[in-house]
Amino acid sequence: MAKLYFKYGVMGSSKSAQALMCKFNYEQQGFDVALLKPDIDNRDKENGKIIVKSRIGLTSECKVFDKNTDLYELVSSINHFNSNSVVIVDEAQFCTAKQVDQLKRISLRIPVLCYGLLTNFKTELFEGSKRLVELANSLMEIKSVCKCGKKASVNARFIDGKLATDGDEIVIGGNETYRPLCYECYLEAKKDVKNEEDFTA
Repeated sequence: MAKLYFKYGVMGSSKSAQALMCKFNYEQQGFDVALLKPDIDNRDKENGKIIVKSRIGLTSECKVFDKNTDLYELVSSINHFNSNSVVIVDEAQFCTAKQVDQLKRISLRIPVLCYGLLTNFKTELFEGSKRLVELANSLMEIKSVCKCGKKASVNARFIDGKLATDGDEIVIGGNETYRPLCYECYLEAKKDVKNEEDFTA
């Protein structure tokens, strides 16, 4: 059914893996899948092309777009909205609000499945995620666990082993930069930073 879906989770919750498995399942049934990804996340390349790559090793070539790309026009140029067409967007949090509006328009004709983070390292909604929450027909959390065993809900950024509480919203990185934490562990990490600042003041 033609709908806009948003499947979100913290870092390391298998979002990209699920996006790639979803692509595989659709293609197995004869669907034409357009896999899209914002060019801001350019860490993974294969033969000089940006790819979607999961931590468990799944990969696929994808179409990349920047913040000025009209996604409706891009998808139209790829598959002309055929009856067996599907759009999958990885790292959807990096879309602009306008681009999410375009994805919603696309979803009136063909299914659009978006995968991404809900909030940034300060626990604030990304622009694209906020608009997806407002417009998506279906929201689904991809759950993951904190180091303590509770459900992770925070994308905590660490610099030199210490929790970062300020800085640019977007810093591309993997396990060396971000850790999924539950809110309790996040507060404990913040407390450690505050105590250290008080001690050195």
